[in-house]
Amino acid sequence: MNEFWIAPSILSADFARLGEEVDNVLKSGADIVHFDVMDNHYVPNLTIGPLVCEALRKHGVTAPIDVHLMVKPVDRIIPDFAKAGASYITFHPEASEHVDRSLQLVKDSGCKAGLVFNPATPLNYLDHVMDKLDMILLMSVNPGFGGQSFIPYVLDKIRECRRRIDTSGRNIRLEIDGGVNAKNIREIAAAGCDTFVAGSAVFGAGQADDPNRYDSIIRALRGELAQART
Repeated sequence: MNEFWIAPSILSADFARLGEEVDNVLKSGADIVHFDVMDNHYVPNLTIGPLVCEALRKHGVTAPIDVHLMVKPVDRIIPDFAKAGASYITFHPEASEHVDRSLQLVKDSGCKAGLVFNPATPLNYLDHVMDKLDMILLMSVNPGFGGQSFIPYVLDKIRECRRRIDTSGRNIRLEIDGGVNAKNIREIAAAGCDTFVAGSAVFGAGQADDPNRYDSIIRALRGELAQART
């Protein structure tokens, strides 16, 4: 399995000081920056676009940026995020008329590609496109809002997805998004995930005026992940 990555979601960050927030969370040991992109159409919320990604790159963020597109249709916005500096672009198969074509568009735009599965979305899309995937993202909440609780039955879906990845022999990251915290991350990792999106659990930690406030929560997450390896 790949090394563990912690991917704080900027959906829960202080947008008035976003560059500083991302700098601090990376300094505290996060591996990758997670973007939750919502369009008030595919999901009932509206968040951020490519200009925010571009602004963080201009600010000096060099860590990978993981863009989760909760938009429909997806093809129009993929090249814009690629140009803005995205590293990974993932999308929901329900939001694409032609999943294979959309994945190839991500690749042709110079990014790594992935599919996202809502809690009740079946994994059968994977039967046909594993050769185009660099990441599979499993939602452990229904998309649209931060701060929701982890849905337990997704653990079985993680195990099935891990089995498919291992059988394929491909280097595909398995990411989880929704309700991840220090109390459940070890169990999630044991089920087979290697990349962990955490929004409110990370950005809600500590005192707002403390630049080191993310150190303890990321240390706690790392400690639990270390236990999952033993």
